Amino acid sequence: MSDAPGKLPSLNGVRVFEVAARHLNFRLAAEELGVTQGAVAQQIRGLEAELGVKLFERLPRMLALTGEGRAYIADVRRALEIIARATDGLKPQPVRLTISTTPSFASKWLIPRLPDFTSRHRDLDLHILATDRMSNFQADGVDLAVRYGRPPFGAGLAVELLFEQETIAVCSPRLIGDKVPDTAAELADYTLLHDAHNFWPEFIERHFGESPQAAFKGISFNQTSHAIEAAIAGQGIVLANRNFVAQDIAEGRLVRIFAAAMPGPSDFYLVWPRYRKSLGLQTVIAWLSDEAKKERERALS
Repeated sequence: MSDAPGKLPSLNGVRVFEVAARHLNFRLAAEELGVTQGAVAQQIRGLEAELGVKLFERLPRMLALTGEGRAYIADVRRALEIIARATDGLKPQPVRLTISTTPSFASKWLIPRLPDFTSRHRDLDLHILATDRMSNFQADGVDLAVRYGRPPFGAGLAVELLFEQETIAVCSPRLIGDKVPDTAAELADYTLLHDAHNFWPEFIERHFGESPQAAFKGISFNQTSHAIEAAIAGQGIVLANRNFVAQDIAEGRLVRIFAAAMPGPSDFYLVWPRYRKSLGLQTVIAWLSDEAKKERERALS
């Protein structure tokens, strides 16, 4: 028994019929199809002759579907939708990868770099999960995480150092001018912007060789990125990871006011399940590592 379909009409004529039935106007159908109005009328006449029925009533100022035309268009549209879905199913679908990061890492380091990645890897669909909560690789469907801490992060996890925590003091060039504070007392004239890490007491002790004074005024933020944005707005001096403010320094929104840098208690690592191996995941890991390496090289040049 043959599974071949029965006799099919001209598929081009069927397509023209669907467009003409949608507009009930040969001129508008011709504009959508990019052909002449005469070509549309010719296709419809040919299809009507092939089917042996009249599909349209030609009225003085418009078209109207006949009873046969109304019955036919319902099935034609369903058939064309099935063909469209089948055709879409043949196209390669982008590989979706979920990256878990902190909100500050996402906004100050990752997101500015995404246009370069997406332009070169249109086959990968990245989903950024920005949260301070430690995401679960299984429950949250995370493929790759950027974690601030120290290994080991857990059994069965692969780890690669992305960049070290190097804390520097920065502020808006409008705020500091030419007068860089040389003592803790002079620093107390400025508002200190704090994030959840609160590195200022340790930084003051290391840089000025004295314990911080209670007289320091400050504003606290729960996100590093918010403290950085406040510094850009001229509201005070912030301690931030050098990698998070490198672009702002390069573009003149921030200036580094002390040569000293303070290593942090933790660093930034790429973490992913060892068993999860895919070309897409390896592409993202290699890209992130390369971006971090280029930034280190720019800092040394």
